[in-house]
Parts: sequence; structure tokens; C-alpha cells
Amino acid sequence: MRTTPRAAHRAAALAAGTALATLLAAAPAGAGAGLPVVTARSESAPLFDDEAGGNADADDPAIWRNPADPGRSLVMATAKEGGLRVYDLDAHLVQSIAAPKPPSADDAPGRYNNVDLVTGLRTPAGRADVAVVSDRGNDRLRIYRVDASRPGAPLTDITDPAAAPVFSADQGEINDQRTTYGLATWQDGRTGRTYALVSQRERTRLALLELLPAADGKVGYRKVRTLDLPSSFRLPDGTTWNPCLEPGELPQVEGMVVDPATGTLYAGQEDIGIWRLRADLTGTPVLLDKTKEYGVPGTYDEATEECTPGADPGFGGKHLSADVEGLTLFQERDGDGYLLASSQGDNTFALYDREVGERNEYEGGFKVGAASSTLDSVEECDGAAILNAPLGSRYPRGLLVVQDGAETPAAEDRTATGFKFVDLGAVVDAADM
Repeated sequence: MRTTPRAAHRAAALAAGTALATLLAAAPAGAGAGLPVVTARSESAPLFDDEAGGNADADDPAIWRNPADPGRSLVMATAKEGGLRVYDLDAHLVQSIAAPKPPSADDAPGRYNNVDLVTGLRTPAGRADVAVVSDRGNDRLRIYRVDASRPGAPLTDITDPAAAPVFSADQGEINDQRTTYGLATWQDGRTGRTYALVSQRERTRLALLELLPAADGKVGYRKVRTLDLPSSFRLPDGTTWNPCLEPGELPQVEGMVVDPATGTLYAGQEDIGIWRLRADLTGTPVLLDKTKEYGVPGTYDEATEECTPGADPGFGGKHLSADVEGLTLFQERDGDGYLLASSQGDNTFALYDREVGERNEYEGGFKVGAASSTLDSVEECDGAAILNAPLGSRYPRGLLVVQDGAETPAAEDRTATGFKFVDLGAVVDAADM
């Protein structure tokens, strides 16, 4: 999610897969009120982005499955300047990790933006599960080992202290905050190497970083290559369109996910749409779907810090309303499944076919509505994660976790954010609506 004002845009596995297909077939082609509605089972305590709340702002979740005891699996979630949170399956806080302090009072503080998991990272000491975080404040990756034998503090920082900034040459550039932003991990089945793909804030650049475990148990990384997505676009009428942004900004990417079956990276360029490209950042990216706002001209107003849209020329898509945000995969055991994208602008979730060799056709969508007066609906969703595997008696058909950008805490008169936990069984049950 942007931090600048933008009023104009603001399964067991096989059984669940079959039922989800039924749900999607029942969903209408459009978005909004006609889509099926599911509800969350639980939610995290609200986070407040102010001094009294620790400057914590919910952003992006990842789900770690405990292989020895799936009912004790965990959700890791970023809270920006509030650092990293770890929750149990009841959405209760297990661990809170502070973001790093700035080098000096005048420097940017640590700010954890996105998180993803690596299962079975090869290290000199053996295999390890790790959480990888993009620290936007310091332009670095942070790596945490997951240890289920430490139930009160399962994450331990194992980042190589010599890890260098990803995009910045020095602290001055770091303070400009054109730094690490979106993140997805990838294990190359051909080589056994493990990578993180990161995007750059307010730029179109993506970087491929190889994770490098060391003998002392720390993990560093090296930059392999970068790729720049387009920032201007040729429209069917022959004109060139540049999305309306603050002066100096380019259309950034945040939501990203890699399909392990194909080594395909899906990247959500917030104002533009969803790109499909090779995870090794070679080859030519393909824009598989566009936002509804694609091609709409706009004029930036410095006084209001907002864009006033012009006439819609009709070149946009039908299913995504900017921003395109959290991307995650619903993976079936046979290799099929769905790509899920958060359509932040209209508070819906869009699903696309991910069958190997197919064209990622739109398959439907849904909304997360209010379960009660206290368990509210999901708005302005920034990040999402799906795990299609049994997680004990609480989530026997898997779990969907989504960020809620407009949490509704009781007796509070300030903006709050949080994370909603949705049973995938609730999603498939929506087919009966």
C-alpha cells in the first residue's frame, strides 16, 4: 500500500480444490456486491500507526506449517516500523520483534514491509525453515530461523551483519527510501539454490538475490541480476500513457509470488496490473491482466497530493481495481490451482487459473465480509497468504490470512490495521449462497 494519499484509487487439499472450483463457477464475472462473501474466523489485535501504538501498521502475512504438529503452526506478519509479529492459529500474539533502530536520529528507522518463507533452506548445519523480510527502512533483507522447540520465541535473527543494502549506495540514498519493498522467495528445483525476489519502492525495478548460508549459521545474500518493468505504456489508440503519481515516482511493484511448479514470478504493479515472468528475471514479462484504471489519464494536484482522473478511454481490465496488492497461490496436489490477487480499490479478491501451460484466465472472486459487529469485513487489503494443507482441528482444510487495512477496534477513534484468519472451508461453503 502506498503511504501517500490516493483518494481516487484507495483444502484436505484435493477436496478443497474441487469445492473451490465450484465456488468460482458460481461467481459472476464482475466484482463487488455480486461476488460470494466469506467471513473470517478470527483476527489479530489491532495495530495502530501512531506513537501510542508503537507506529505499527499491518502489511503482509506468511503461514508456516509445523510438520510435527500442524495445529501449532504459525503466521508471521509485518508491521512496518512496528517490526515483525508472530501469531498462533487463534490469531493470538506469540512473539513481537522490533525493527532495527536507525544508525542515527536523522536516519530512516527500520521498516518491515513484506515477508515470505523458505522451507528446508540448505545450510552447513543442515536444513532450516526461515522467514525472509524486506526491511524497507534499511534497504536490506532480514532472515529469521524458525524453531518450533521455542514456543514463546520461535524466530531468531540469523541475518549476516555484513549484509549490504540492496538498491542504495549509501545511507543518504537509504534515507530517500527508494529501497526494498515487495518480496517473494523461490527455491530453484534444478540447482537447489534459494533466492529472494525484491522490488524497489517508487521504481519499477526487481532484483534477484541469492541467499547465502554461512558456516557460522548466519545467512547473507548476493545480487544476481535486476529487471525493470515498464513505466509508460502504449495504448491501442497510439497514445502513450503514464499513470498519475507524485512527481518523481514510477509505478512500483509490491505483491509478488513465485509458482514453484513452473518457476514463474507473478508481480503486481500497483497501478498497472499483474505481470507474469520468469523468476530468474530473464525473458520478456507478460501483462496477464490490467487494472480497471489502466490508461486513465490523471492530473496531480500538489495542494491535495491527489490525482484527478480524466475521461476513461476504456483500455483497462474488468477484474482489478488499483492498487493490485497481495498475491498468493492456492496450490493443489496435482499442480493445478489458482493465483489470488487483492484488488484493493474495490475490496475484493480475484482468482486466476494457474494450470501449467494455461493463460491464467480469470476464474472469479470473492469478498471477506463482516462475521459480527466486532469481527468486521476486510477493506484495502495489502497482503494475503494461503496454505492449502491441514492445520489441525481448527483449520483442517487450510488457511487464508489477509491484511485488513481498515480494522474496526472497539472504543477507539483512530485508524487501525490487522490480520484476518479465514478458514478455506468458509470459502468453499460460500458456493451454497
